[in-house]
Amino acid sequence: MSSVEEFRTEIRGWLAANLTGPFAGLRGRGGPGREHEAFAERLAWERHMAAAGWTCVGWPEEYGGRGASIEQQVAFHEEYALADAPARVNHIGEQLLGPTLVAFGTPEQRARFLPPIVAAEELWCQGYSEPDAGSDLANVRTRAERDGDSWVVTGQKIWTSLAHEAQWCFVVARTEPGSSRHEGLSYLLVPLDRPGVEIRPIAQLTGTSEFNEVFFDGARTRAEHIVGAPGEGWRVAMATLGFERGVSTLGQQVGFRRELEALIELAGRNGAADDPLIRDRLARAWTGLETIRCNALRMLDGVAAGAPGPEASIGKIFWATWHRELGELAMSVRGAGGMLAAGEPYELDDWQRLFLFSRSDTIYAGSNEIQRNIIAERVLGLPREIRP
Repeated sequence: MSSVEEFRTEIRGWLAANLTGPFAGLRGRGGPGREHEAFAERLAWERHMAAAGWTCVGWPEEYGGRGASIEQQVAFHEEYALADAPARVNHIGEQLLGPTLVAFGTPEQRARFLPPIVAAEELWCQGYSEPDAGSDLANVRTRAERDGDSWVVTGQKIWTSLAHEAQWCFVVARTEPGSSRHEGLSYLLVPLDRPGVEIRPIAQLTGTSEFNEVFFDGARTRAEHIVGAPGEGWRVAMATLGFERGVSTLGQQVGFRRELEALIELAGRNGAADDPLIRDRLARAWTGLETIRCNALRMLDGVAAGAPGPEASIGKIFWATWHRELGELAMSVRGAGGMLAAGEPYELDDWQRLFLFSRSDTIYAGSNEIQRNIIAERVLGLPREIRP
């Protein structure tokens, strides 16, 4: 067997042997719109994986990873999804911050922050979006001022996933007074258990709360907790966004395929597939998913080079729009009964939750509108959008 096949067989066997006993009930738990499910148990599972060396598999061995190749990482994420293993609780630290610190961090930062991520002992969230900026990251107003051996952070972040479970947040803040757009930004690592930090969960359409508002009112972090030089935060933040759209999306697509196959089965069982329009939409969903996978595979060369380029925005638009439309198709397949909650006070079934939560897919991690601007300006070389 090739090394990739051996790696795939190894992780498949480990998952089969370990998703048993106390972890057997975690299959299929968690994920977007369902992050509230068995969070403590999923964290215990994450630490169980860490003890066996199955976290951060793509990181270099010197930082606690396995040094897995791109092909091996794809195999890992696909097998993890195929096993219906629980959604990861440490994704933001492992897939976003960790690679960013490997690329831009100091030796001291790597020594301090990478081992707790590998061990799943410290969880992270991402402090990018703001109420008046949204996906326009260059318009952030959160500011940070140097005060002796500290940075003092003041401002507000919003739609901060899992901030209520995290101990740390990487924050893009304006550190040069009078600067605008992408100039004068810095990338800070800020603890959340300190005075001056308030976290407020946001109630979602699903009735759950995995997004949060985070308020910084003179919150302090140590001066050395800045990634890159002051004012270089834009470059670092863009690299983090590139890592966010890396190889883990291949595992995401396994989950999408499972949803589509279940919806096709439901349509056949309840008679919805007798409608030629429904059959056509199901066929379009299948071809759309194949397009998403082909595009993701095409971009793996960019991942191998360090991080996907702006072409990754194409993939983000594809999968976000496809998944939102799948939720809409699910409601059509369900028919009128899909408008009724399963129970009091607001108990949703999987299809209703998919329909409601997937509305956010085209907004978070960069809205479709922002992604189209990136493609136009950075991929196609079109003139920049006229701004006031």
